[in-house]
Amino acid sequence: MRTTVGIIGAGPAGLLLARLLHNAGIDSVVLESRDRAYVERRQRAGILEQGTADVLRAAGAGERMDREGLRHDGIELRFDRTRHRVDFLALTGGRSVMVYAQTEVCKDLIALQLREGGPLLFEAEALAVEDAGTDTPRVRFRHEDREDVLECSYVVGCDGFWGVARKAIPAGLSQVFERTYPFGWLGILADVPPSHDELVYARHERGFALLSMRSPAVSRLYLQVPDGTDPGAWADEEIWDELERRFETADDWYLQRGPITQKTVTPMRSFVHEPMRHGRLFLAGDAAHIVPPTGAKGLNLAAGDVVTFARALVHRQETGSPELLDAYSQTCLRRVWQAERFSYDMTTLLHRAPGATPFEDRLQLARLERIASSHAAETDLAEAYTGFPFG
Repeated sequence: MRTTVGIIGAGPAGLLLARLLHNAGIDSVVLESRDRAYVERRQRAGILEQGTADVLRAAGAGERMDREGLRHDGIELRFDRTRHRVDFLALTGGRSVMVYAQTEVCKDLIALQLREGGPLLFEAEALAVEDAGTDTPRVRFRHEDREDVLECSYVVGCDGFWGVARKAIPAGLSQVFERTYPFGWLGILADVPPSHDELVYARHERGFALLSMRSPAVSRLYLQVPDGTDPGAWADEEIWDELERRFETADDWYLQRGPITQKTVTPMRSFVHEPMRHGRLFLAGDAAHIVPPTGAKGLNLAAGDVVTFARALVHRQETGSPELLDAYSQTCLRRVWQAERFSYDMTTLLHRAPGATPFEDRLQLARLERIASSHAAETDLAEAYTGFPFG
């Protein structure tokens, strides 16, 4: 099998890249180790930056997002029983975010790819990327109980942290930067309308809490818990009681409860692999970087990576110049490190570290009060949350 771009992974990054290449007249093949049903129900991110939403629209994948997604023009910060709204529209010149689950993004892009695009092979496990440093890289993969080879001009690894793509970069060329946090998020899905019309980020002496949503009828909520927590150890009423405590305000706001349909625990870590390119192998999304979910940056960083690659490849085909492809890693990493910085800032701003001292607690409150009282500090948060420019 032969193609111009071999894409490993049919998450939102790989699927969006395939769509962008199709629209540019560049052929690709997407290899996905899981079946279609798994990809379409894999719960991950739910916040799309302005730039990500705009790219999906331009790619022809925004119709259902605009019809069913929830546009948010701000977020609320809660601390010391007070509430402060960050107004994105006023602070950024009209930028907003879209609440639209990754599962729905994948469904939309899969439908488009199967109807209009190149091959999308489910249950096709990539085994190795070979000859990445040459002009003829190959992906060995297993599909329908037999081993095959995908010969490519370029390979893009959108196969996540545990995938094979990053392993093809020689260890002597790699640098890894990482931080592991001593807490995680206990996340629930609940069949109850959200108790607020925008996301609520709460800092509490007992730990962080987040009120989010998946639809007008389904709430998505999170609690900071110790690393390694078993979600099954928390009874439903215990979760609601703890959420109620951490979201407490001095006014008459209250938290609506409902049936919990899912419980998961998400570990918190920061990770960056440099470089994001070796020869004709390019890394994108979680294959190259991971952010804690506090800043809602994971999916959006992946979208930025594949937009950068698609633009660079189109430039190469139109002009013959490899300049943008050669700059891929450097271009992406500028945005990645800004997102890492923002996600770290949000995480340390809102979570209570084990053993935190009264001094550290007061510093957190001082930082939150600064955001609530300073136009410059609030604008910095709003600009970062709604998204750094692609490229």
